[in-house]
Amino acid sequence: MIRNETEYGEAVARLKVERVRFAEHERNLEETGLSKEEIKRVLDPMVSFHLQLAEEVESYERLRRGEFAEIRNLRAIGQLLIGVRIAHGLSQRDLAERLGVHESQVSRDERNEYFNVTLERAAKIFDALDVELLTTVQSAGTGPTVSA
Repeated sequence: MIRNETEYGEAVARLKVERVRFAEHERNLEETGLSKEEIKRVLDPMVSFHLQLAEEVESYERLRRGEFAEIRNLRAIGQLLIGVRIAHGLSQRDLAERLGVHESQVSRDERNEYFNVTLERAAKIFDALDVELLTTVQSAGTGPTVSA
């Protein structure tokens, strides 16, 4: 997951370099006389990496526009916290100042995607981001749906 503008810039630059490198590598393989199937087999890992990186870039761009994926359970709360910060255009330093903690704390928390964050701490972060969290609770079976 891309968490800041620096990582985003590096990822975009890497995608450009990889596209050129990929095309060059494909041309070199074609010149060796390999079949299309053999070339595909050689290039598949590069393609897979490229697609994953492109998806991360697209995901970061969606977050910057404030487009959030629905979260299905509290295990994804960390990604939501990071996404809200990004959507608000705040750096990790900005959030740290709002929380009254050192920037390294926010960086470490985000690197771990707020794994094991307490509800109290998550609430403080949402407050610092000036965000109201709305929830819907739905039974996995046939039970009632409750909005809070």
